Amino acid sequence: MDTGTHLVIGLGLAGLAQVDPAIAGSTAATVAVMLGTVLGSQAPDADGLLRFRGNAIYVRNHRGTSHSLPALVLWSILITGAIGLIFPPLPLWHVGLWVLGAVAFHVFTDMFNTYGTQAAKPFTDKWIAWNIIHIFDPFIFFTHLAALALWALHAAPPQTIFPVLYGLIAAYYAFRTLQHFSLEKYAAAQDTDFHEGDRIHLFPTVNYTAWNVVKRRTDGTFVVGDLRGGKLRWIDKIACDSHPAIEASKAHPDVAAFLYFSSYACAQVRERPGGYEVRWIDVRYQYRKQYPFIAVLRMDEDYKVLYSYVGWVSDSRLEKKLRPDTA
Repeated sequence: MDTGTHLVIGLGLAGLAQVDPAIAGSTAATVAVMLGTVLGSQAPDADGLLRFRGNAIYVRNHRGTSHSLPALVLWSILITGAIGLIFPPLPLWHVGLWVLGAVAFHVFTDMFNTYGTQAAKPFTDKWIAWNIIHIFDPFIFFTHLAALALWALHAAPPQTIFPVLYGLIAAYYAFRTLQHFSLEKYAAAQDTDFHEGDRIHLFPTVNYTAWNVVKRRTDGTFVVGDLRGGKLRWIDKIACDSHPAIEASKAHPDVAAFLYFSSYACAQVRERPGGYEVRWIDVRYQYRKQYPFIAVLRMDEDYKVLYSYVGWVSDSRLEKKLRPDTA
C-alpha cells in the first residue's frame, strides 16, 4: 500500500490495541504502542533508501528481504527495544506483539497489491502478488480516517470503534478476493478470441468497477485491455521479439533486476543508427498505451551497452534519462 495508507493503518492498530487491558490501563503504554504501530507500519518500506544506490538495486530489492519472515521479527525487536529505552517500565511483551502485528499487517496488505512482496523468504524467492487491492484503496484509507476521527472526538470508545473497523476491513478483503476470482472467470467467458491455454489476469485500479486486463497467449504474445462496468475491451496487442540483442541484454544488471522482479516482461528491439535499442516492458502497468515500468538498453552493433535505464518513466521523459550526461 502507499505510505499514507500504512500510516493510518498504524494509527488504527493503536486504537485497536485499546482492547488489550495492559495497554488501555496505561497512558504511557498507549503512547508507546501508538509510536510502535506507526513505526511498525512503515518499517518494511525503509528499503526505499536503496534508491540512493541506483534504480537497479532498488527494483531488485524493494519489498524483498525487508518484507520477509525474518524481517518481521527483526523490525519488531528493533522497534520494541527502542521504545523500551525511551519509555518508563512498560508491558513490553504486549507492546512488542502489537508492533509485530503492525509490521505483519503491512506485509499482508502489500501481498494483495500488483507489485507484491517476497514475504515467504527465506523459503522461496517467489514474488507474492495477488492483484486484488490497488496500492491506494479509498475504502481502506477513508474508513480508517473516519474511525480515527470518531476516536479523536470521543464519539465512541476505541474498544468499539476499531473492532468494528477491522471487521469491515476483513469483510472487504474477502469480498474483493471473491470479486477478483469471479471476474477473471467472467472475462475469460466474455473474450471471443479466448483459446485453450490462454491465461487472463485482472489487476486492480483505484476505481472499484474498473480492472486492467492482461491476456497471456500460448504463442507468447500479450493482449492488454480493461474491464469496466462488466464490459471487456481490448486496447493493445504486444508481440515479444526474439533477437540476439535481447539475449545479450539479459546479462546487464538493469535488465537482470527487472526480470528478477517481473513475471510479465516482454522485450522489443529497435534498430538504431550504429546499434540497437532493447526495451523491456512490464505489461501489468499500462496507461494510455504506454508502459511506464521499463528497462531500456542502448547498444552498439556488437551489443555493448552504451546507456541504460530501469524504473518508472514516461515515453516523453525517457530520452532525457538515456542522454549521455544523465546515463
